[in-house]
Amino acid sequence: MKITWLAHSCFELVGSLNVLIDPYIQNNPLAPRGIDDFNPDVIAVTHGHANHLGNAGDIARRSGCLVISTPEISRYLKGLGARAEGMNIGGSFRAGKSVFYMTYAMHSSGIIESDHLLYGGEAAGFVINDGVRVYHAGDTGLFYDMRLIGELYRPEVALLPVGDRFTMGPREAAMAVSWIRPDIAIPMHYNTKSSISQDPADFQALVESLCDTEVIVMDVGETIEL
Repeated sequence: MKITWLAHSCFELVGSLNVLIDPYIQNNPLAPRGIDDFNPDVIAVTHGHANHLGNAGDIARRSGCLVISTPEISRYLKGLGARAEGMNIGGSFRAGKSVFYMTYAMHSSGIIESDHLLYGGEAAGFVINDGVRVYHAGDTGLFYDMRLIGELYRPEVALLPVGDRFTMGPREAAMAVSWIRPDIAIPMHYNTKSSISQDPADFQALVESLCDTEVIVMDVGETIEL
């Protein structure tokens, strides 16, 4: 599998499928590519905030790809003309050879449209098994059932927010790593704006003090292959 970080919480996973997660592209000051550069098979959206739902509707309408999210977000995207399927926390969805497991995330999930706040359902994360098991935590605070995610799904890679203020900070994210025990942890959701400014080296040092998980600090636009 190839994993590319596209800034904030947006990742592209390329295995048997091309999967785009939380495509915050057009208004993202750090995004290395434009929305017309993506032709995914599946888009996974963790929650309704604009910096995660992002350009899912635009990309899905143009490419014809499938969007997987909560029932509320899926219904919203269908109203925009996208092809979308809903699922919920604790469930799974199969697409080709890949299985998407939706996990709990401790966060809010509103959609703002024309100055109105729409209910986006519960915030979520995903464990995506496409030969490599990747846990994308979405936006979340630290919660003790991350231990259960580690025990049940045994993710080999964990993508975890470290920005603080709106999500876990480095200390909480490092503790999450020590509970989940993936082979690799990758920090996300930081340095997109000043309010979530972080030095990822702090997260790396904290993880190294707690467990033997390898931390990979990716550059925006960088791809690693597993």
